[in-house]
Amino acid sequence: MKSNFNNRVLKHLSLWMIVLAFFGCENDLSDFEEASYSKDPNVFIDTFSPGLNYAAFSNTVISAFQVDNEVTYNNSSASMRFDVPNVNDPEGAYAGGAFFTTVGRDLSGYDALTFWAKSSKAATLDVVGFGIDLGENKYPASISGARLSTTWKKYIIPIPDASKLKTEKGMFYFSEGPENGDGYTFWIDEVKFEKLGTIAHGEAAIMNGANVSETTFVGVNSKVDGVIATFNLPNGVNQAVNLSTSYLEFTSSNASVASVDSTGLVTSLSPGTATITAKFGDTDATGSLTVNCQGTFVHAPTPTRNSEDVISIFSDAYTNVPVNYYNGYWQPWQTTVSNDFTVNGDNILNYTIFNFVGIEFSSPTVNATMMSHIHLDVFIPGPIAPGRELRVIVVDFGADGTYSGGDDTRHSTTFTAPTLVSQNWVSIDIPFANMPNLASKSHLAQIILEGGDTSVMYVDNIYFYNDGSVIPSVPTTAAPTPTTPAANVTSVFSDAYTNIAGTNLNPSWGQATVVTQVPIAGNNTLKYAGLNYQGIELGTPQDVSSKNFLHLDYYSANSTSLKVYLISPGPVEKSFTLTVPSPGGWNSVDIPLSTFSPVNLSNVIQLKFDGNGDIYLDNIYFRN
Repeated sequence: MKSNFNNRVLKHLSLWMIVLAFFGCENDLSDFEEASYSKDPNVFIDTFSPGLNYAAFSNTVISAFQVDNEVTYNNSSASMRFDVPNVNDPEGAYAGGAFFTTVGRDLSGYDALTFWAKSSKAATLDVVGFGIDLGENKYPASISGARLSTTWKKYIIPIPDASKLKTEKGMFYFSEGPENGDGYTFWIDEVKFEKLGTIAHGEAAIMNGANVSETTFVGVNSKVDGVIATFNLPNGVNQAVNLSTSYLEFTSSNASVASVDSTGLVTSLSPGTATITAKFGDTDATGSLTVNCQGTFVHAPTPTRNSEDVISIFSDAYTNVPVNYYNGYWQPWQTTVSNDFTVNGDNILNYTIFNFVGIEFSSPTVNATMMSHIHLDVFIPGPIAPGRELRVIVVDFGADGTYSGGDDTRHSTTFTAPTLVSQNWVSIDIPFANMPNLASKSHLAQIILEGGDTSVMYVDNIYFYNDGSVIPSVPTTAAPTPTTPAANVTSVFSDAYTNIAGTNLNPSWGQATVVTQVPIAGNNTLKYAGLNYQGIELGTPQDVSSKNFLHLDYYSANSTSLKVYLISPGPVEKSFTLTVPSPGGWNSVDIPLSTFSPVNLSNVIQLKFDGNGDIYLDNIYFRN
């Protein structure tokens, strides 16, 4: 079928080139007529209409659509069968696709797209319509929630304004997901455009018929949405049709404050107020969008933390993890609407009529065990009402990684004035250590913001970060490479120098410590597991009286006590206390040898460590 269509296109193009060549010899083209387009109303009548192609949408089951010769309407020879997958089907999440032509058709003489449908069980079809052509998609129109049953029924999709469809390529499209987690099959037949003549002229609305007001800034783009039209069908039913903004004509009450283009894109230009309205043909659409431009936008502080210390949910400064949505529209009593905008490349979450909102990132969940804080920046453009609260709730889905699996935990942190201020960005940093109700942070999946007073709130830079207080139990990078010249070093343990020959790194002193040497990023490293105490016996007594420092690099994520000793015969020993856990990972210290007095620096025979936890050591040497 596709091959035949391509052949026809080639023949048409060949003929068109001949016509151009013929008229190219003439200067007078006054007799040249505009090309006419097919007025074929049929989409699928027992088979594809001429020139029709099909393409499945992304993330759908590619094979969901088939031509069926068994189940048909009115004993016709074929119908379109659509197999909706079950939840978690590996082949795709839903069934959906578009039927389109490469050469447009003139549909201006029709007033509806009609079809017959039935299903294997009672179901509700998510979306079905026309106008998706995998190109400009300028004039789509659709209905939502069409009720399917196990018997054939005729459905009507009114054409909002047929005069605009003189070269339309999008003949039919659909999208449907599992019902209550289960898949099913539905059939569609006799798909065609008709002139019914009994459809009452539609009444259109923008912003779902509401008069919406939003605060913006110079350079901010807003979008007119919620575009619907209601038509009275021949059976007396009022049918709501979702339609493209291209069916409407928009007007700004103050074009110097805000302009609006043919697609409903509003651009704020200067401080002031402008109201966007629309006409549907000669009729005013209900609803409006009032833009209150406040002037130049003040951006949130630019994050400065290293990307390796950050897991980002929403920020232009970092690469964000996969996010299901930034507004889940969870509950019937949620009023929050998303009117996100971009200013000079800076994306901002804009929550209007804010009472609460859910942000979910559960596919996959986030392992933040190495993070110490959650950060977000919020901006409240309006006044702070007395008693206004903002609650930041962090949710972990537990080991099963699913919502309401029985092991979910959450913690809520509340902010009020004076932390909350108006007309300024507020940077919020909450330590995980202050979230006792959060049993785990290895399967984080949601951030919930609530406590709004149905006003407006901007949000930016939502991320988890490590301030250096959380370190991996095992170092992922090697200790810093020493730079002291070898001539100024007496080395006990280091790949960078020649070590004292014959040194015993694990003498038997009755200790419980387990001593091993492990490679860390290719660098040989000394590990003390379960330290209580541990000695190092130098191969020969060392005179380090001419040296100034004992240097060592150490790393521990779980130690709460760690000391290093120098020992001379007697024995005479003196300790130096190290800071643990080692902040920021590897900690490099240079300890003045005078600290170890009264140890005889001209006759050092041993080093000792005591404390607890797991310790990693490298680059133990004396230096000038």
